[in-house]
Amino acid sequence: MSEKKILTIEFIWFYLLLPVSFLFEYPSAIKVLLAILSFTFIFRYLWKHKAFNFKTKQEYWKPFWRELSIRFLIIVLLMTAFTYFFYPETFFRVMLEKTGLWVFILFVYSLFSVTLQEIIYRTYFFERYSRLFPNTFVFIVVNALAFSLAHIFLKSILVLFLTFVGGVLFALTYKKTRSTTLVCIEHALFGFWLFTVGLGEMLAFPGVN
Repeated sequence: MSEKKILTIEFIWFYLLLPVSFLFEYPSAIKVLLAILSFTFIFRYLWKHKAFNFKTKQEYWKPFWRELSIRFLIIVLLMTAFTYFFYPETFFRVMLEKTGLWVFILFVYSLFSVTLQEIIYRTYFFERYSRLFPNTFVFIVVNALAFSLAHIFLKSILVLFLTFVGGVLFALTYKKTRSTTLVCIEHALFGFWLFTVGLGEMLAFPGVN
């Protein structure tokens, strides 16, 4: 079997069949096992090929913070207004009423969820599948679609839209810097704000209700 066919099959499993399968009712233990086995494969590949990219070149830091500050300000304004008008009952509620939980979730989210997602959807994806999608525009869009599809189990059109937009931004950052660290920072900040402003429920953060 050719390398391209192997990559195609692998891509379909990791980024299409596996996330879509979580929509269906079958034992949670099997879902967890499939996720662990898939991540173990990805982690082993990156470790074997020394492809982890947590080191960041010094020249990328200043442009990153400059661009991120603009992006983050736009996200803050849009999401704050959206939550205020459409979800007033959850507006800043967790931060104000459950501060300890709010701090704990932010820490756990950034340390575990964001890092795992960026290893899978940026570090591994860029390392492994650029040969399948040589056109840069197509590659970025496919990456964002795959990232969005990972959240399909939440069954929300809004979540799929937000994660697609986020996926485009994260992919562009990673393409420019090749730094898992920088894209984790960006991802974490956007996630922090969505949870803080009161949209955590649709992203499956606990403690919103």
